[in-house]
Amino acid sequence: QVQLVESGGGSVQAGESLTLSCAVSGYRFQNFCMGWFRQAPGKEREGVASIDSDRGSNVAESVKGRFSISFNNVKKILYLQMNSLKPEDTAMYYCAADPPITVGLCYNLGARPIYQGQGTQITVSS
Repeated sequence: QVQLVESGGGSVQAGESLTLSCAVSGYRFQNFCMGWFRQAPGKEREGVASIDSDRGSNVAESVKGRFSISFNNVKKILYLQMNSLKPEDTAMYYCAADPPITVGLCYNLGARPIYQGQGTQITVSS
């Protein structure tokens, strides 16, 4: 059973940085497809970034140049480095994963992932 556990959320001021981590277990595919999405109250889910073993990383236009994604495949930890945070980045952030053979979030950031964590809250104040 795939389990994703996020950590690193919190409250920051605009312009500051945060790094989210996601501990991945039970993901027994040789290749990988993982990512992050966020959801603010009253808003649609928004794919933030994805990374897969074949094609590398992809980030949403709304965070390009500020956020980056990486995956330590030895430690099985997914990261989201968030710099120059803005109040509009305030949301619940979820770690996500798909089996690498699916046409999921690593092809379309807006796709609903098969696996997701419980989420961690990020609040950015101006």
